[in-house]
Amino acid sequence: MDKQPEKPAGKVYLIGAGPGAADLITVRGARLLAQADVVLYDALVTADMLELCPQAVKIPVGKRSGQRSAAQEHINQQMLEYAAKYRLVVRLKGGDPMLFGRADEELHALESAGIFYEIVPGITTALAAAASVRQPLTKRGIARSVALFTSSTAPGESADTRIPECDTLVQYMGGKEAMLTAQRMLAANFPGNLPVIVIENCSRPDECSQALSLDDLAKGLPVSTGPVLVMMGEAMRARTKH
Repeated sequence: MDKQPEKPAGKVYLIGAGPGAADLITVRGARLLAQADVVLYDALVTADMLELCPQAVKIPVGKRSGQRSAAQEHINQQMLEYAAKYRLVVRLKGGDPMLFGRADEELHALESAGIFYEIVPGITTALAAAASVRQPLTKRGIARSVALFTSSTAPGESADTRIPECDTLVQYMGGKEAMLTAQRMLAANFPGNLPVIVIENCSRPDECSQALSLDDLAKGLPVSTGPVLVMMGEAMRARTKH
């Protein structure tokens, strides 16, 4: 009996979807989505983005802060199972896969199973937000360093209460955690008039932003319906019109 040819192993692509708008994904990311057999996508991935892969089987895998999401172990197992059945599997993540995207666990699972993978970077929300509100994260003579951080933790983890030592602070998954950050900053003698910009639903049609102070932020933010990013520092102070 002739030996049947082995089915070629599938490959998994971890692709950054960017901040939200479908036209902010990279050309490489869009090309791979158009070729994908299966797409495992996060809750922050927009419907417009999924229109780039009409041919693919689309599997929602949650991953929204503060809401119910698929267990990371289950997501890892799904990647392995689909890679055994299909040629091209995409794990589509909001922003960039390598920043607050649980990529370490997913890469470990793929490596342990001997599955080939590739990472396609995406525009992280901090950069898209700075562009949207026209406030550079760095400014000559004012801000030479930037810290991207989150206070959001997995169940059982203790929150890290340290304030990064940088000129510009950008807090992902802000919401009520940003209020607590502001309170800790004030307790650490940061000035109450430190400029803050809050952006919700960055790059999407319903994007909104507001400029306030650290004192204002310490009093809390309105309940949000989408992802919130908070940028703090002198670089966020409104520019003088010339």
